[in-house]
Parts: sequence; C-alpha cells; structure tokens
Amino acid sequence: MYKKINYIVAIMVLGFATGAQAQVTTSSPYSSYGLGNYTGPFLPQLRAMGDISTAINKLPGSGFNYINVANPASYSDINYTTLDMGMRGSFTQLNKNSNSAEYFNGSLSHLAFAAPVTRHSGLSLGLLPYTNLGYSFQNTIKQDTLSVNQIYQGEGGLSKAYLGYGYRFGDHLRIGGNLEYIFGNLQTSKSTEYNSVGSLNAKLLNKNSIGGVNFSYGIQYDIIAGKKTLITLGYSGSYNGQLSSTQSYFATQYTVDVDGNESTASDTLSTVQGNKSSLKLPLMHNFGISMQGEKWLVGADFRMSKWSDLSINGVNQSLQDSWGASLGGQFTPDAASYNSYFKRVDYRLGFKYDKTYINISNQDINQYGASLGFGFPLPSANGGNTFYKINFTAEVGQRGTLTDNLIRERYLNLHLGFTLNDKWFQRYRLN
Repeated sequence: MYKKINYIVAIMVLGFATGAQAQVTTSSPYSSYGLGNYTGPFLPQLRAMGDISTAINKLPGSGFNYINVANPASYSDINYTTLDMGMRGSFTQLNKNSNSAEYFNGSLSHLAFAAPVTRHSGLSLGLLPYTNLGYSFQNTIKQDTLSVNQIYQGEGGLSKAYLGYGYRFGDHLRIGGNLEYIFGNLQTSKSTEYNSVGSLNAKLLNKNSIGGVNFSYGIQYDIIAGKKTLITLGYSGSYNGQLSSTQSYFATQYTVDVDGNESTASDTLSTVQGNKSSLKLPLMHNFGISMQGEKWLVGADFRMSKWSDLSINGVNQSLQDSWGASLGGQFTPDAASYNSYFKRVDYRLGFKYDKTYINISNQDINQYGASLGFGFPLPSANGGNTFYKINFTAEVGQRGTLTDNLIRERYLNLHLGFTLNDKWFQRYRLN
C-alpha cells in the first residue's frame, strides 16, 4: 500500500511541476480575452455527456467509481480508492472571410485521486487546467508605400490544484467543498513591424504571474422514483475570490532578417517589474438534474457565470455574463456480461450550448458542440478488487461566426483518460 501512495505522490509532484510551466495548449484568438479559454473541471467521462456534472454521482453499470470534481458533494459515495489521469489533443480550424488556418495542440489534461474516509464521506485531490491561453494573429496597415504589421501573441494558462471533501447525510443528501489553489503564467505581446529588412521594430511584452486560493462547493439530493429509478437534483458553485497578480512590462526594439526571424532585442526602452495587484474571479452557479436506472442515465445542466466582474490590476476586462446548457447520457447494455465485451462498454452522448463571455461589436460569440464517448473496461486484478477502465471522448463544435468580419473557430477535441478503482486501505483480521 505504501508503495502505491509513494507512486501517487511522485505523479502529483511531476504533474504540479509540468503544470507550472507556460506552454501553448490552444490556438484560439478568442483566448486573448480575459484569462484565456475557460476549460471547466470535467474529466473525459463527463465531457462525453456534454459536460453534465452537477447532479452526477455514480454512473450506472457495475458501480465503478468516477471522480466528479465539478460537484464535490459526489465524493461522499466514493467506496474505492480511485485514480484518474489523462491527456487531450485538439484540432482547430480558423476561418475569416476567405482565409483559413489549421492547428493541432496536445497536452496532459488532468490528474485526480479520491478515496473513502468513512462509510459516509470521501476526499479527493488533483490537478486540472483552469484556463488555456494561445494565439497569434496580425493586422496589416498600409501607409503610402510602407506596410506596417501589428502582431498580437499570447501563451500560457492557469492550473487548479484542489483538495476536496464530501459528506453524506442519511441515504439522500450529500454536500461537499473544494479548497483550490489557482496558479500560472500568462504572457502577451503586441509588436509593430515594418515590411523592410533592417527596420527598427517595437514590442510591448506583458508577463503576468498569478496565484491564489479560491473554493467551490456543491450539494446533491436523491429522490427514489421507483424500484430501479433514481432522480438526483444538484447545485454547485465557485466563489468569486481574489488572486494575487504580479505583472512585468518590457518595451523593446528589435530587427527582422530576410527570413523573417526576429533578432535579440537591440534596445530596452522601458521596464516595469514586480507590479503587484489583485485579480477578481467570476461567481459561478450550476444547476442540474439526472435520472438513472440500472443500465442508463440521462441528465441536464444549466450554468451561469458573472464574468462581467472579472478585473485584472483593478481594470475591468469588459466581458459579459455567460450562460449555457448541457444535455447528455450514458447507456451500458450489461456491465456483468460474460459472453460479449461490447455489452460491458459504456456508451455516452452529449450536447451543449453556451453564450460565452465574449461580445465583439455587439455580436455575441456563441459556442455549441456535440460529444461522443466510450468507457472500455479492462480485466480486473487482485482477486477482483482492482478494476480498470479507459475513457475516450471526441468533441466537435464551433465558436464564433463569419458575420461582421469575425472569426469562426471549429474544433475537434480528443480526450483519453485512464481510471483505476482499487481497495487500498483495508484492515485484515487474523483468527
């Protein structure tokens, strides 16, 4: 057992070290707004159902445990030591007028651990992405015979490390909370380049290091609607806490060679380092309902977030409040089947729609998508006390529009997760 615990700690440390480094994990011009693209705390099995999560506890089938970070009340029914880790890949196509571009990004996506504490409670801890920042685009301005390129770039993102606890009162009511540490680095720049070799160009670079504590919470209530049917009502939310922000600004000059490569800065015009301020997060609310039987589950979520309150260094980010809805479900033909592997597979489907926090020239940037996923069970081990499952999810969707000279972003996101259920903390009696 201690070897297993040390193994988990080593993975956690590696995950924290990896998450702390700035990296390009998305290619989206819309990530230039606010803190980047908000990802949501969903593991692959929930993303496959359109991100429904608020009223999700255990999925139907064999009683296999999943970790639902989006509503910590669900931790109370964890009865196996559970480990979930995974990765994601994203194919993005950007269109504006007759121009188009395609990108691929991949990264580790999550690491989560959960274990029962008592018969009525459980805890979970892990590391997840919070936002992703990655973009590069330019505007060209012609001045007589001279062309000037204004280049905008950004990279980085925020991660969320959490420690959560859930408790069940009786057979129907569950509550829980997550203590979260949100941290990371955001780097953005704006450059002015002249289409002339040897010309002196200018760049304004902004580096923002962010860190601070926040918390989220949730509640779930079960209603028995028949011998084999269970209805669950859920609510979860995230507090609009404040994080610390340390910003540094650099104004530099540089040249570009004949191959378009940027030289080392030839001069630094201005430097401001260690400018400390605060960052206020949005208040988030999620409402959900689910209904499930022995082989199936269907659910729906409604969410809203007050992104209009987001401010950085005391400056409001001019975002609007967002809202969205999801619908999804899962079907497992026969989790205990001996003669057909595909009857033991979990089949998942989901749909979602969001009015995002971005509005450009009075045009809402909306997002909609569909998802399909599978849970593939692997052979059990350790005398039937250890279970494995591979979760695969594919999401297709669109954000934005070609109207009013805007950008349409179409994406295919692939998520792969590995889930382990095991009995680690057991007491054995010797007669």
